Amino acid sequence: MMTKASHSLSELNVVAPADFVAALGEVFEHAQWAAQEAAAARPFASVEALHDALMQAVRDASHETKLAFIRGHPELAGKVSRAMTDASAAEQGSLGLDRLGEEEFARFGRLNRAYRERFGLPFIICVRRHTRDEILRQFERRLGNDAASELATALGEIAHITRLRLVGKVEGPGMPATCGLLTIHILDTFNGCPAAGVAVALHELGASASGRLTGMLTNADGRTDRPLLADVPLRIGTYELRIEPGGYFARRAMEMSAPAYLDTIPVRFSIAEPERHYHLAVQMTPWSYAVALES
Repeated sequence: MMTKASHSLSELNVVAPADFVAALGEVFEHAQWAAQEAAAARPFASVEALHDALMQAVRDASHETKLAFIRGHPELAGKVSRAMTDASAAEQGSLGLDRLGEEEFARFGRLNRAYRERFGLPFIICVRRHTRDEILRQFERRLGNDAASELATALGEIAHITRLRLVGKVEGPGMPATCGLLTIHILDTFNGCPAAGVAVALHELGASASGRLTGMLTNADGRTDRPLLADVPLRIGTYELRIEPGGYFARRAMEMSAPAYLDTIPVRFSIAEPERHYHLAVQMTPWSYAVALES
């Protein structure tokens, strides 16, 4: 859930430069100079324009300054240190990277060392946009990049990280898109009506971390009263939605086999765009089902 912003864009457009830097200095890891550079470009018409100006300050910096900036970021799943900002500690903690088991901690350690030996940098990724399994997959894939490509990739991930941090601090017109949405609609095509009272449960799937994320019942319209996921980036990764039609059709006093032919419908899918609205449209009978992804 996104926290309430503590500053308005209109306020930041007129405060003294030192106050502007104080408000935004931690958005970029140990790099208050980015806010100092952006302050000179005020006023900003939108929060998106403010973020663009902050990122432009980083892109315009010398190569040595960029490298020093990236090196100021913590490694993933490393020991929490005084050098790690509160934002980084919270982001890594949200994915459980601060409490890994021994085997997984050792795996992250090996990948961190391999990456640093190859590029001389910590591995940068926006953990709020990825599942743990996807982070490990990206770790392996990006070790094959050349230095120039990896620098550009790291800066792209920093853009995602700082955009999320900024929208947590600043409110105003032109907010950048940072959150996704996952919704569902179930129709009973045998009886020709929305399927009300169907239990659905969303699970994250992965070798590194798996678990139930949420469970709900569909309402009279065959939808859930609130989205399955909302107000956060949808983490890139693999999921399974488990739909329970057996109880629904049994309550309709229909003649059913015992056990029911379709007691649980597992719908496995992947999310690739964290800021997108994914909508699962489900049609079901006691003996068949169809699922379509709609936007």
